[in-house]
Amino acid sequence: MREARLALFFFCSALVTFSCSSDPPTAGEATSTEATTTPAGGDVGATPSGPQPTAPVDPPGPLSPERAVVAKLGLPPRLLIGLGNDLPTQGFDYTKCDIYGLPNKLDLHYVYLSGLKGQGGWPDDNPGGTYVNLHADAAAAKGIVPMFTLYQAAAWGEEDWQALQNRDFMVPYWQGAKLLFERLAAFGKPAVVHFEPDLWGFAQQHSTGDDPRTVKVKVGSVLPECSGLAEDIAGMGKCLVRLARTIAPKVVVGFQASTFGAPNAQRVAQFLTKVGADEADITVVETLDRDAGCFEARTDPECQRQDGTYYWDETNTKSPSFKDHLAWAKTIRAGVGKPLLWWQTPLGVPKGSPGGSSGRYRDNRVKYMFAHPDEFVAAGGIGIAFGVGAPNQTTVRTDGGQFKNAIAGYFAAPVALP
Repeated sequence: MREARLALFFFCSALVTFSCSSDPPTAGEATSTEATTTPAGGDVGATPSGPQPTAPVDPPGPLSPERAVVAKLGLPPRLLIGLGNDLPTQGFDYTKCDIYGLPNKLDLHYVYLSGLKGQGGWPDDNPGGTYVNLHADAAAAKGIVPMFTLYQAAAWGEEDWQALQNRDFMVPYWQGAKLLFERLAAFGKPAVVHFEPDLWGFAQQHSTGDDPRTVKVKVGSVLPECSGLAEDIAGMGKCLVRLARTIAPKVVVGFQASTFGAPNAQRVAQFLTKVGADEADITVVETLDRDAGCFEARTDPECQRQDGTYYWDETNTKSPSFKDHLAWAKTIRAGVGKPLLWWQTPLGVPKGSPGGSSGRYRDNRVKYMFAHPDEFVAAGGIGIAFGVGAPNQTTVRTDGGQFKNAIAGYFAAPVALP
């Protein structure tokens, strides 16, 4: 995922006030007529008529970990649906994100927080870090829980391990992290914070023998609130959790599990546990960070990864498939011990031929996930947040109504959490 984070970081840094979306508007574009509106497992193209069913309710007795997290967020005990990175124009009106124009009220809205305090990062966007509150208040006004992806560690570049030992980097890093939780404490309502996507996977690759002590980071030496914690990547993870618990205890926090961290899910889960993921509330996972068709077309500079199969097999009879991914995710759920939240899931429309064009590349994740939401619950999931991970991807404005129809169908018959 390295290219995704670098591209998004530099894009957002160039447009300091633009963080709901990295996808410019593509007015007037038509989407593929080959989109499937009746996937196996249910008709996600149908708009429900009549009254919506009553949301699931919590049973008496202790809650499952999945229901406990959702209850902390004040949301109904069913698979949650979110959207993010979705501001259609470059401007200051955060109430204009695509999520607020959908016919159904979703559960989560996420934005990135990129860059460092005093170095053109998100804390500099508005006085006193109130950038956080502008987004949080806009979501809360619609009854939606705000989610923030803290993406500061790549401010000087991905895998810059010297930066994590540099006071000029880590002092503003910790100032920003602390400021985030102070602003959420002022918000005073539930929120979600997702810690540093990809960092933990890169750290595991960089470590010696999966030992976080071999990846040095300045922690308590520059942040008194975290004195006593190790000066390494584990101390960093545990410090982020400590700041959340002591400053903004209503916030749900989570680390990201990256498939590239190690060859198997067991090792990824073990490393995440060492860096503090077992002290968090959730674990964040991804299927792919941009449309499969963008990689197939290989015409966009943001989609130049090595050859691979990015459009997964929906029949689950050959790899890579959704079944493969869900087995990996289920192992992460068991190993870390925390419910899963899928994030930055691409919005492309299914199509028989590979590729596509800017703003309308093909993908089948929306189709599969809404046709089989029970499979994601069975793997330990509490929700799926959709959104673009790079410019020029399919959005809810260019997908021919696929996402609108899918959420309408889902909310007519939501899947309860165990």
